[in-house]
Amino acid sequence: METSESIKPDNVQTKSMSDRGLGSVQRVEAQPGRLIVHAERGSFGLLQLSSTMLRVVLCGPDATWPDGTIAIAIQDVSERSRQQPEPAVVDEIDSVHADFGVIRARIDRATCGISLHHCELGTKLENLELRRLNDGGYSAVIDAKPTTRFYGLGEKPGELNKRYDAYTMWNSDVYAPHVPEMEALYVSIPFVIPFDEGKATGLFLDNPGRSRFDFRSRTPNYEITADTGGFDLYVLFGSTVKDVVVQYTELTGRMPLPPKWALGYHQSRYSYETQEEVLALAEAFRTKQIPLDAIYLDIHYMDGYRVFTFDSGRFPDPKAMIAQLAEMGVKVVPIVDPGVKQDAEYAVYRDGVAKDVFCKSLEGDLFIGEVWPGKSAFPDFTDDTAKAWWADQHAFYVDLGIQGIWNDMNEPAVFNDIKTMEPHVMHRNNGKPKTHRELHNLYGLLMSKATYEGLQRKLAGERPFVLTRAGYAGIQRYAAVWTGDNRSFWEHMSMAIPMVLNMGLSGIAFSGPDVGGFAHHTTPELLVRWTQMGAFFPFFRNHSAIGTLRQEPWSFGPETESIVATYIRLRYEFMPYLYSLFRESTITGLPVMRPLVMEYPDDPATYDLADQFLLGSDVLVAPICKPGETCRKVYLPQGEWVNYWTKEVVEGGRSILVDAPLDILPLFVRAGAILPLAVMDGDARHGESIAMDVYLGNTGSTDRRRFVLYEDDGHSFHYTEGDFVERQLGIDRDPSGVTVSARLLNGNPKFAANSLQVRLHRADGTMETAQVSDVEFQVTF
Repeated sequence: METSESIKPDNVQTKSMSDRGLGSVQRVEAQPGRLIVHAERGSFGLLQLSSTMLRVVLCGPDATWPDGTIAIAIQDVSERSRQQPEPAVVDEIDSVHADFGVIRARIDRATCGISLHHCELGTKLENLELRRLNDGGYSAVIDAKPTTRFYGLGEKPGELNKRYDAYTMWNSDVYAPHVPEMEALYVSIPFVIPFDEGKATGLFLDNPGRSRFDFRSRTPNYEITADTGGFDLYVLFGSTVKDVVVQYTELTGRMPLPPKWALGYHQSRYSYETQEEVLALAEAFRTKQIPLDAIYLDIHYMDGYRVFTFDSGRFPDPKAMIAQLAEMGVKVVPIVDPGVKQDAEYAVYRDGVAKDVFCKSLEGDLFIGEVWPGKSAFPDFTDDTAKAWWADQHAFYVDLGIQGIWNDMNEPAVFNDIKTMEPHVMHRNNGKPKTHRELHNLYGLLMSKATYEGLQRKLAGERPFVLTRAGYAGIQRYAAVWTGDNRSFWEHMSMAIPMVLNMGLSGIAFSGPDVGGFAHHTTPELLVRWTQMGAFFPFFRNHSAIGTLRQEPWSFGPETESIVATYIRLRYEFMPYLYSLFRESTITGLPVMRPLVMEYPDDPATYDLADQFLLGSDVLVAPICKPGETCRKVYLPQGEWVNYWTKEVVEGGRSILVDAPLDILPLFVRAGAILPLAVMDGDARHGESIAMDVYLGNTGSTDRRRFVLYEDDGHSFHYTEGDFVERQLGIDRDPSGVTVSARLLNGNPKFAANSLQVRLHRADGTMETAQVSDVEFQVTF
């Protein structure tokens, strides 16, 4: 804990902002897809990748381009640039103009300031000035308006709009405190979306060392700095936030479709410590008919915290336990940390030393750091040999019947003064050695990649599930992300909304916080409200720390259990809709959970809204995030909205006051929406029957809405070979009536649900139903 002593004048250091610009333009070179500018104190290049994507690269002292990282999913970026036409260059007295088709660049001759304009979309980037910092780093200062908002930046505390704040990209193990002033947490995504007047651009700095996005010091302008490794900035042009996210995920990749069980309710604790306790837990869920898809095993399952082991005393027959749980429909997800205990009698450590896969100093000494097992070595995931070795170790878990792994402590966290690996430790980096200082933020991403690929190779066609605490841009290709060691505080529940929304805007569509809060003691009311909210987050796990009150659904008595169980079941009712959104995200990169500004970019009331959110485009969720609150203000965008519980139709474009007793989560459906919902039966999780709920508004004009329902086997990669079905669900409304239909778009009809019940909710509160069994149908009401 800090006291007032920490802010003694002698302790507060002001970082110097002194730097050197590049000076004036000396000459320019136009090449296919690129413009190279040579200035007094360095060179930089503009490289075109597409009609909406440009790369701004500051060359190193030896005029070389910085190396790109694994974050970039596009194959051979340099070659893609060379395939673009050569820009047309026009020299003027005070500037150089380059025409990259619809992207126009202006270079100020005196300062080398770069201004970019997309002629078709109308989006701009004004006066980007590249600089070399006196401490050896790099910087770009960019003009902005006072009205510009900043979204993205991945997992950061605070509000949705990051204006007037500053954030550091340095993956950090932060147990406490999680407060808005924390500039760095576990995941670093150096991607920001400047948004103004309904228009958006995207800026991605591909640098895995320490970088910083400062929207405070130069307001209204902002600065992006990198301590080391060069300056490699991708500029993405879009007409909306949605357009930019689609482009960003084209650049850094999109998640593969997770197994359906990974989208269900998960129960965890630090720790479920014995085999008997785990089996009793699963049996309690089954007896109480509360759906459950996964139980997590924290570090106590291991033999002395050695990864790839089970404690034979606590878990005498893990294979039998896992098989018994599988019969109940419950998966086991064990925690796996990167630290490998230094122990000459430990086979994994001995094999790792023999195969030379651990991180070392330049002089060749193993880096040994203290973590849960004590002194430990750390695999060098930047090296393909080490990654393959780590991947192979997962045969231990797969042979026991495990299909999901939980990667923790992979910032990497080390119990030392700097809380991580020493900066001088060398990474082999596949023949291009670099220090840990230069590659720190890649460690968690590369560990998750090795884990995912190891599971994928061993699981014989089953989809793996990896959950990670740390990551970098592109982590979505390999893992879901949870937001780390939060607290059982109402403030942390509230903070989870903008944090997960910004992660979605940063490419991570599959994320969520620990429901109920990890550390501290939850309360019955907080557990209820958090579960209600969590049921509509992409990742839905309850997790609590050692020494805290238990957080299983029944921990606070029958009343709390009943409400918590109701919302867990509601999660499964929404599974067909949710699963279809996940499928959409694998194709477009759009988040499952969305800020309202994404769907309503022309509505200023949505620009800073971060205490409610959308699931897809049609379901509006407004959680209760304050104790004792039984009503709240909800903003409904333009149009008509239907109260999910009462079926009342409400006109939008305004805020309303909504009653929310403890058992009610304010929930609205956009009028005209089509929601495919599962018909639940007891604790059944993935039933064959689907209800197609259609919500009509009061409007008398013609309505025409569509939703694509996606179905497959839920667990294999066969969907990549055509084993799936996509149906377009439609509603057409005119004065003569309402027609509801389903039309086959793609895939194999055998994967369609056996039956589908159409439920038409009219504006007067009445409901009409029709039962259909054909894959394609048309019903008129």
